[in-house]
Amino acid sequence: MRDGYIARFLGREYEASPDGDTVRLYRPDAAEGFEEVRPGRFVRVVPAADVDDLAYVRSVCNWRGEPFIVLAEHEAWLRVEYTGGKAPVAAELGLEEFDYGVYQGWAPKQDVTDLRESRL
Repeated sequence: MRDGYIARFLGREYEASPDGDTVRLYRPDAAEGFEEVRPGRFVRVVPAADVDDLAYVRSVCNWRGEPFIVLAEHEAWLRVEYTGGKAPVAAELGLEEFDYGVYQGWAPKQDVTDLRESRL
């Protein structure tokens, strides 16, 4: 499940982090132009103008007919956050209030529909 920036640079997609006029690109292995910042994490800083595409991607789904963001996956379960904005519906679904107005829970992956990535 993805939740974060991605960038397309020289025909390849990377995890990314925009920072003003530059974009940090990340990959899990060594490559030309990338510097190791910790084991399994390599970074390359490029001018934002050189990036072909920059978007925020997040995994979303429907569960029991309601909209959710997918936060995590564990075995056959998805950690989901309700985005419908209706407290009575969240209560009906048995979600826990993680923070004021933020409702989360675990959904069986087999019960989730329309699982997809959304580009913002």
